[in-house]
Amino acid sequence: MSLALGALLGLGVLLVVSPLMWPAAARWPGATGVGARARDELALAGLGAVPIAVVVIVVAVLALVAGAIAHAVFRVPVLTVVATLLGAALVPLLVRARATRRRAANRAVWPDVVDHLVSSVRAGMSLPDSLGALADLGPAATRTAFADFDDEYRRTGNFGACLDRLKGALADPVSDRILETLRMAREVGGSDVTAVLRGLAGYLREDAALRAEVVARQSWIRNAARLGVAAPWLLLLVLASRPETILAYDSAAGAALIIAGVAVTVIAYQAMVTLGRLPEERRWFH
Repeated sequence: MSLALGALLGLGVLLVVSPLMWPAAARWPGATGVGARARDELALAGLGAVPIAVVVIVVAVLALVAGAIAHAVFRVPVLTVVATLLGAALVPLLVRARATRRRAANRAVWPDVVDHLVSSVRAGMSLPDSLGALADLGPAATRTAFADFDDEYRRTGNFGACLDRLKGALADPVSDRILETLRMAREVGGSDVTAVLRGLAGYLREDAALRAEVVARQSWIRNAARLGVAAPWLLLLVLASRPETILAYDSAAGAALIIAGVAVTVIAYQAMVTLGRLPEERRWFH
């Protein structure tokens, strides 16, 4: 009975904080739902070939393992529920963190990609050949995606379809803008494509420099907030090594205290992240 009550309480906490942890998608043209956003995150994290069903299975297995370990060690229902939720959130958090790091790293390479494209176009190369040349001349972080584009274009000759697959592999709003500019230049023509690309490269460099400065100033605040969030739970794990502590938390008052602590931790951390988050560009050209 106590396990069922703990599970219900944990579910209630999850429902309360879910709007903060997983905000509703903004209604913009081209928004394609949770599945598309999940695929974008996986692609940007370097896991684009992994099916979402496999990710869901891994999440479920980790949740069950974490809950089983917590129940075997502590035998406190509410801690079992908390551990299960943490196990379920581990994979999405790791994927999002990796995608965020790669998105930040890519901001430094997109201006170089644009410069290579401008040089190739001015040298008389076609747009498909200019993109294919980035497999050898472009930054290392993007060479695999452009190599796949070059191989597919040589097989099919369909520039539009290959460009769509390249956008999906890169999964970045900046690359979407660059590739859509090239698509428009190929379909309707235009003598100003190099000028447009040069202007875009200058804007990207300024934006990357500004973001790097802001992130550097905010880093100590974020680290202090993470330490403040983790410290109480590390202390709880240390105290849980004593039998009397387990008995104290294996009660209605102890369960209420843990649930309140989880709620406060999630809300405070999400507020910190929201206040310190810089605006991110959206993918308008899915």
